[in-house]
Amino acid sequence: MTQKVAVLGTGKIGEALLSGMIRAGWAPADLLVTARRPERARELQTRHGVTAVTNAEAAKTADTLILTVKPQDMGTLLDELAPHLPSGRLIISGAAGIPTSFFEDRLTPGTPVVRVMTNTPALVDEAMSVISAGTHATEEHLVHAEEIFGGVGKTLRVPETQQDAATALSGSGPAYFYFLVEAMTDAGILLGLPRDKAHELIVQAAVGAAVMLRDSGEHPVKLRENVTSPAGTTINAIRELENHGVRAALIAALEAARDRSRELASGTS
Repeated sequence: MTQKVAVLGTGKIGEALLSGMIRAGWAPADLLVTARRPERARELQTRHGVTAVTNAEAAKTADTLILTVKPQDMGTLLDELAPHLPSGRLIISGAAGIPTSFFEDRLTPGTPVVRVMTNTPALVDEAMSVISAGTHATEEHLVHAEEIFGGVGKTLRVPETQQDAATALSGSGPAYFYFLVEAMTDAGILLGLPRDKAHELIVQAAVGAAVMLRDSGEHPVKLRENVTSPAGTTINAIRELENHGVRAALIAALEAARDRSRELASGTS
């Protein structure tokens, strides 16, 4: 039996999921989308061959609903879906900070909910999507979520109690690297390089370092030591980073992101 999947609130991440699913072999005829603006819905329908529907229609007809609206809009969306949602439909939430209990309390008792925190590299099929089961979600539901999000990158299962930490590390993670690239590019300009050349140098260094981290199996300390010669340029740079507390600042920043994710959760309970 064909499974229909609806993506509700189809912004950039939602569209990336659609594209990934189609590339992975999902038939566009089995994919439904909703969007706040009618012109956006028509655009998605034209570009991907999917069917644009209302939220109520999606609730009635889809076997799986992927909710990609902003956290502050989730309560309103659930109020709209609840009267039309048959029992047994799988809900996949992509909203930061909102626990599965928020959905379970507002939908038909026994509704399976899977919580997923992905990130913007989904746009280039390099996402890390962190997946957690709600009270009623089964192994089959988790595998289904992995099939969907596996089309735009890697997936990782964690207990829901670890989702706030995963949000801090992975959900927000790309922004930290963009921030570092921005700062290092500014340093290149200070050192006399044109902005475009400084940017190219830093981005390629970042890509190369990421691939080595992923593929070499080496600990990051070992990889750093391989670049750090006695009395060389790298150790002088590392000394300044340590003197300015960069390591401690990064740890504190991720802790703050984790705390904010918890605050979002408490605000929805």
